Amino acid sequence: AMMQQGRPVIVLITYHYAQGDRLRGCAGFGFDKAASIENAWAIHAQISSIFGSSHASVYPLVCGFETDEEALTLHAHPDQPGFDLAQWVGSGEDEVAGHLFGYLPDMDAVMRADLLPLLMGNLAHIEQIRAQNKQRARLLDIEHHEWVICLGRGFDWLHTPNVALIIGPYSPNLADPIRTASDIIAANMRQGRVADDGFVLLASSPYEAPGPDRARAQLKSEFLAHFAARVIAEHHPELGQRMHVKTAVLDWATRTLQMV
Repeated sequence: AMMQQGRPVIVLITYHYAQGDRLRGCAGFGFDKAASIENAWAIHAQISSIFGSSHASVYPLVCGFETDEEALTLHAHPDQPGFDLAQWVGSGEDEVAGHLFGYLPDMDAVMRADLLPLLMGNLAHIEQIRAQNKQRARLLDIEHHEWVICLGRGFDWLHTPNVALIIGPYSPNLADPIRTASDIIAANMRQGRVADDGFVLLASSPYEAPGPDRARAQLKSEFLAHFAARVIAEHHPELGQRMHVKTAVLDWATRTLQMV
């Protein structure tokens, strides 16, 4: 919609890792930071192929997210050092803006102006996180303790860290990320990070209007839930016996989640 209005768009392609312990990194990639980055650049290449390598209208930007300090790192090119915000704490807006211009010279000025407040906000946030880390107040938040698998769309309301694994309905081989998510849940139970008495599988689909569109969303949610439940039961039979399956639809206009 923004492109149709003639407005440029930045697409953030993210990966995450932890500097203090690799096991706090991305379990979906087996805690392999290099594999996470490689996947991010593969998505970057796909977006460039669709919208053009000049990135005039759609600018794909690979961003690392270091979870111990919640610091962003921007990547201009796979072979270039990143713009690590953790190294810029205490810098002024003019200084950061100047470096951003030099680091991403091909980015449209309007895009850079929109990106700058995000970077300045992250710098302030890193300072807060460092203060919390000194008090050892964040360990629970940065450890994997997921006990929910969310499948579909409409989970923007779920902001609590490391509670849910969210899978969008976009992969042509949807069973693969579902198996990976169930591996993570099983490992969390096995290692005592969560209770082993059950987990939630929640499927959701959005709708824009009541009536047939809502009915379509409900059918899609039910299909996703049944599909995922079958995959998990086959991949982890013991986990399948402890699965609580829920379906929902999301009113796109009000962002109201409605359980089915």
